[in-house]
Amino acid sequence: MRAWVVRAGENGERERVALEEGVLVVGWDRLAMGDLAGSATRAEIRTAVAAAYPDEGPYTIGNWTGQLYRFVHEIQPGDLVVLPLKSLRVAIGQVVGAYEYRAEAPEGLRHVRRVEWMVTDLDRQEIQSDLLDSLGSLLTVFELSRFGAAERVAALAEGKPDPGRPDADEFAATLTEPAKLYEEVRRRGDEDPLTLSIRDFLAVWGVQRRYPATTAQINSDLEARGLVTVPPFTEGTLDSRVAVLAGGAEPDESGTSAVTRLSGGSGLAGQLMEAADGALGEAVSYLNSRLSTALAGHFPDEGSETETVAYLVSNLDSANRMPDCVRVDDDVETAQTLMVLRGYSQLPVLDADGRLRGVVSWESIGRARMANPTAGLSAATVRGQEADGSDDLLDWIGAIQQYGYVVVRDHDHKVCGLITASDLTVQFGTRVRPFVLVEEIEQRLRRVVDRCIPLDRIRAVIQNPKRAARVRSAADLTFGAYKHLLKVPENWTALGWGINQAHFLTALETCRNFRNDLMHFSPDPVTDDQLVPAQGLLELLRSVDPQV
Repeated sequence: MRAWVVRAGENGERERVALEEGVLVVGWDRLAMGDLAGSATRAEIRTAVAAAYPDEGPYTIGNWTGQLYRFVHEIQPGDLVVLPLKSLRVAIGQVVGAYEYRAEAPEGLRHVRRVEWMVTDLDRQEIQSDLLDSLGSLLTVFELSRFGAAERVAALAEGKPDPGRPDADEFAATLTEPAKLYEEVRRRGDEDPLTLSIRDFLAVWGVQRRYPATTAQINSDLEARGLVTVPPFTEGTLDSRVAVLAGGAEPDESGTSAVTRLSGGSGLAGQLMEAADGALGEAVSYLNSRLSTALAGHFPDEGSETETVAYLVSNLDSANRMPDCVRVDDDVETAQTLMVLRGYSQLPVLDADGRLRGVVSWESIGRARMANPTAGLSAATVRGQEADGSDDLLDWIGAIQQYGYVVVRDHDHKVCGLITASDLTVQFGTRVRPFVLVEEIEQRLRRVVDRCIPLDRIRAVIQNPKRAARVRSAADLTFGAYKHLLKVPENWTALGWGINQAHFLTALETCRNFRNDLMHFSPDPVTDDQLVPAQGLLELLRSVDPQV
């Protein structure tokens, strides 16, 4: 038995029919084939949805396909279903029939499943917050699969209290924050989308950097609530901004989704485009360029693998900072003046639309004027190295080393940044610094432990006898083992340090967590504030063990 939610329209417009006729009802009546009973595969349903809504992008088509496939094929007789009501109560029923298509029914009431309602006025206060939050998705059809939902819905249908999640832990407490994000998106609607920095977006989940595990969790939570970030929150720097949209809501009366309504070219969307210098303008620009079948990969079909974090060109600050440049109708003297004033070796040459037409450099000017002493900017302009902000940065390191730069373009192919070899040096120097700091801490710990604590007491902290026998020095210990080793009073006394043991062990545990975070890839640099605890521990170790 499984538990599902099937909404009765965005504003509950199908609620009366659902309750009075004992049916689950979904929209999408523009499907030319009408009856979906003969569509055995997801691909067949996707083809029908794409044909019925040709103006929709791949994310919306994939999302709607997944919801319809669930409604037609995955929901089974005997499954439980929850219907959120406009009265802020909920109805719970049991599915008793297969999918049906009612050709003669009014528009919006043709795709149905038969259901026997068991409860039609359950107070939401009877549902614990974690399960109630799961009901809050903006999708029309979705499964309640977490927190033992099926058994809990069954208990509620029988008039029993919600027994709560079987594996209750601290995670339940964190759901209130993503829930607040969802409520804010729903409150604002399409006309006033929520925009915030990626840094603030991550803070909703209590994280500061985009590690693969946290990114997967956030993507899962967004999908469960029918939300999408534009651009994806995995792109850009932490200070880049994203819009959070209701990507999975079913089409409105005009037959379009919220995502497409936002990215359109007239009306409200046209006004938004005029604000292109703001975060929302960036999001709309991204939508107009990304929501096309040619770039479907950025919005995977429902059910595909979660998008992974990559180290992108756009993760560098300089890739998001408009560089000095010259225009195609400028002269060579302008380019030379700017290069001398700014200390540049080259400048991008842009057309009237802000797109790259080439690069002018001291070398290209010299070559052009060797052939013609009066050569203008056009003759001195050569082909430039141009990367998309969404490209993998590692793919461009060789070109940056060879040519000294790469020009960065945005989703509209307009120049938005310039990365030089110097930028790479600074960036990777910033990323290497934490590893060097932690390595010195470990080296100092190994040295003092080997000098002051006998090998038999070092081995004593290893619970596995076979592993303990293989320990030949402190170098064979994990970083976490030092805390257990130095908690032993005899070992701590052997160090002879005149410092507080409790504070030192706390600092050591903080550094261990910091070190573990470093071992998990993140495209986001470690900030100076995040380095402070490890730097403080290193300074303490240098003070109590001043040997170089």
